[in-house]
Amino acid sequence: MIEVKDIKKSFGDSQILKGISTTFEAGKTNLIIGRSGSGKTVLLKTLLGIHTPDEGTISFNGRVYSELSKDEKRELRTEIGMVFQGSALFDSMTVEENVGFPLKMFTNKKKNEIRDRVNEVLERVNLVDANNKYPSEISGGMQKRVAIARAIVNNPKYLFCDEPNSGLDPETSILIDVLIQEITKEYNMTTVINTHDMNSVLQIGEKIVFLKNGIKEWEGTNEEILETKNKSIVEFVYSSDLFKKVRESLLADAEDEEKENKA
Repeated sequence: MIEVKDIKKSFGDSQILKGISTTFEAGKTNLIIGRSGSGKTVLLKTLLGIHTPDEGTISFNGRVYSELSKDEKRELRTEIGMVFQGSALFDSMTVEENVGFPLKMFTNKKKNEIRDRVNEVLERVNLVDANNKYPSEISGGMQKRVAIARAIVNNPKYLFCDEPNSGLDPETSILIDVLIQEITKEYNMTTVINTHDMNSVLQIGEKIVFLKNGIKEWEGTNEEILETKNKSIVEFVYSSDLFKKVRESLLADAEDEEKENKA
């Protein structure tokens, strides 16, 4: 679990985060959403320790980051996995080398142990027999699965994903969403996803934090987002005519079900 308390962050005279407080729960897919400039990327980078908050605290399972020693912070970083936007794989490395890279960097495992663990996570993301391929030889969806395998190879407690569906077709995006959610539950990780994909919001948004102008405007679940009367989030999530019709249909179904239950 990650607890965020009254986080504020400015760059020069521009205040980006204006006192955000929330909790990202373990074993759930926690989504950060908002328009461009809302502060969601700055919040994600602040959680990762890339940015230092001006005020407020961030706690990882009760450990306040700002109070940790250098060694404790280094240890915490080994508990974090990251899926970057665009996958960020090393072009000159094979799939196996990409996935095994964190183990070589942060553990003392022997070559055969690294190979066994790499094969294990590649099997988990349905990439058997892709070990010797290079990123240029596989599809965008496969690259994303390699990135996920690399992120979980060191058994992290915390998984961060920055726009994991960026550049993927709708069908592949759904597969990636499902995979991330399944892995989150299997390993009981605290998964935080920065996304603008509304399909992801509705499908795997077990906890959603909606930012607007650096403020937490709303938070809830993908079920609650269907019924919210918060004008800002309704305009954001259901900005297209298609999603408006989807929302109306879902609300009508929920109303019919409620009437049947009462009857």
